[in-house]
Amino acid sequence: MTEPRPLSDSPDDIWSGIRGVFTDIDDTITTGGRITADVFLAMERLRAANLLVVPITGRPAGWCDMIARQWPVDAVVGENGAFYYRYNESARQMIRVYADPIGVRAQNRERLDAIRDEVLSEIPGAAVSVDQGFRASDLAIDFCEDVESLPEAEIQRIVDIFTRHRATAKVSSIHVNGWFGDYDKMTMTKQLMSEQFAIDLDKDAHSFTFAGDSPNDAPMFRFFPHAVGVANLKDLLHHCEAMPAWITKQPRGAGFVEIADRILALK
Repeated sequence: MTEPRPLSDSPDDIWSGIRGVFTDIDDTITTGGRITADVFLAMERLRAANLLVVPITGRPAGWCDMIARQWPVDAVVGENGAFYYRYNESARQMIRVYADPIGVRAQNRERLDAIRDEVLSEIPGAAVSVDQGFRASDLAIDFCEDVESLPEAEIQRIVDIFTRHRATAKVSSIHVNGWFGDYDKMTMTKQLMSEQFAIDLDKDAHSFTFAGDSPNDAPMFRFFPHAVGVANLKDLLHHCEAMPAWITKQPRGAGFVEIADRILALK
């Protein structure tokens, strides 16, 4: 795989035609776990320039409801593709679309509970994510957000437990997220854009970019020809199954602002 090139070397004509920005949240637009004012302003500036802004995250349904309502975004995809939410301001209506019906989610929850118990029994230092109670479809195991950082070998053991149960497992910068089902960030992003914005991403991928920071962003890096990694992705490139085309000079939230500035300079 070809390693990403510096965003500063990218041609202007790529960004002049961009119609929207998809972005991961944790360690892509956050710094030290928080979103700084310049990142919120960058999202506002992108929307003011008539670009779509859509977070694509592993974070839970409860958080995504608030994000869709209160952040300067057009929609949000959560739990690594388990659903999308879009808030219709004029109708005061939250549109919620899930990959799986509620009955299937309930059955899968029982299977995930068994995996949870196994992980906690076998991996000292691992913990269920503090945001688990707000989740609709997946199980998040914390390996560094609110616990002492686990070594890579222990993180891999967590992944192995998920896969032993035939669950999908993806490693983010803070969690191992696992679920049952064929969806991922990319499949739900395509569904969102088709159903809510009448955009066929298979035909229009060049008109959008994605910003990410971790191996679980690989489906998005693979799909979007102009995807961008923020600089802290460099520490995890050896785990990535697909690379973004470009990488920022700055890490985390400052890297996202760098992406926004690159686009907006040509609008």
